[in-house]
Amino acid sequence: MSVAFLCYVGLIVVPYLRHKHAGTGDPDRFEWHFLVPCRDEEAVIRDTVVYLRTTFPVAHVWVIDDDSDDATAQVVRDLRGPRHGGDPHLHLVQRRRPQARTGKGDALNAAYRELKAWMGRYADTDRAVVVVVDADGRPAANCLETCAAAHLFGDASIGAVQVDVRMGNRGTPPPEGGFLRRQLSSALVRMQDLEFRGAIAAIQMSRGHTGTISMGGNGQFTRLSALDSIATGPGPWRGALLEDFELGVHLLTRGWRTGFTVDTHVDQEALYSMRRFLAQRTRWGQGTMQCGRYVRRIWDSAHLTTLGAAEMMYYLAQPWMQLLGTLIYPIPFLLLFFRTAQAPTEVWTWFTGGAWILFAVYGSFGLLPFVIWGPIYRARCEPQVGFAKAVLYGLTYAVYIYTFYITSWRAAIRLLRGHNGWTKTRRNTERQNLHVVALDH
Repeated sequence: MSVAFLCYVGLIVVPYLRHKHAGTGDPDRFEWHFLVPCRDEEAVIRDTVVYLRTTFPVAHVWVIDDDSDDATAQVVRDLRGPRHGGDPHLHLVQRRRPQARTGKGDALNAAYRELKAWMGRYADTDRAVVVVVDADGRPAANCLETCAAAHLFGDASIGAVQVDVRMGNRGTPPPEGGFLRRQLSSALVRMQDLEFRGAIAAIQMSRGHTGTISMGGNGQFTRLSALDSIATGPGPWRGALLEDFELGVHLLTRGWRTGFTVDTHVDQEALYSMRRFLAQRTRWGQGTMQCGRYVRRIWDSAHLTTLGAAEMMYYLAQPWMQLLGTLIYPIPFLLLFFRTAQAPTEVWTWFTGGAWILFAVYGSFGLLPFVIWGPIYRARCEPQVGFAKAVLYGLTYAVYIYTFYITSWRAAIRLLRGHNGWTKTRRNTERQNLHVVALDH
């Protein structure tokens, strides 16, 4: 398994390192609609709306208030101006319990329905592009012209484009806590940035060759006609906890092509808290497991090549492989421990007689696929970082990856217990004592 994974990493690194900046297009050829799902986002939504309306004045911003307990909706009303209708490009979509707080996909479907009603029956849906942005998201100023390029939305067969994701608070320690806690929190943020801008970006580029580029939850651009083609009664989003990957599955199996670009990006806030990070990644892992129900759909699709279907199968298998790995990997070490307890001299002679090479090879194959991302991250993303520090980033990333073994088990347990509710990940600015309600459905 380690050898296979090392070969896989080698294959995805090559297109990532060889990438060159592509051209841009005319954003005026399209109509842009930003969807911003919100649940108790009073702390960040004002700045986000102001940023979107200032940076992209021709775009429409649809804020989806998922029955927030705070003043999220009132902030948006105030921003709209006199009598809450002063800015025709700013829209508020309000949901109410019990229909609200049932997941991000449901919130996006509500905005999709209102957008369709607002545009009218005869709107040009091929020209309209829906952009999903987190409540703390900051799309780069060049994202519209980049996504309008000939190889992206300039190509009529492209149904969706995912842009690169960066952590806007990388290199910024949390404002509170002792020295050690601040250092650990900063390292966690840096690893999230390395993961998205390094490994995930490389995987997405390699998927360009298999035709299986997937969508993300932030910086997701989708042609409205593509959403229409996969919409059911409620809308195009189907309710999985990993609604972005699920959306990509339906687009690809419907015959749409998807794109990815690192020529533009969206900034988001990385998590300082390990507890919140584990909760977030547990939800993502469980969402991946839920999408296992699409294995047959993927394999039977005439729009996917065998290589493309195999790549998607590999992605869906990852959390299950992590479960298997936690059971398999310790076995040799447990056997070695018991053998050492029985015959320590014999084991020592065996080790010094050449068996140490096995440990060196095993360790190299186990660490190298992760350590390599430190220097790659330095070369492509953060050239001001020294080489020694980049290697340290790689070693830290190897430790960081092992948290996914924990979240895979947590996800599997939640799945077995039928706990499929959506739990919002709290922002760094939200206090620890705020109660977060998860509705299981």
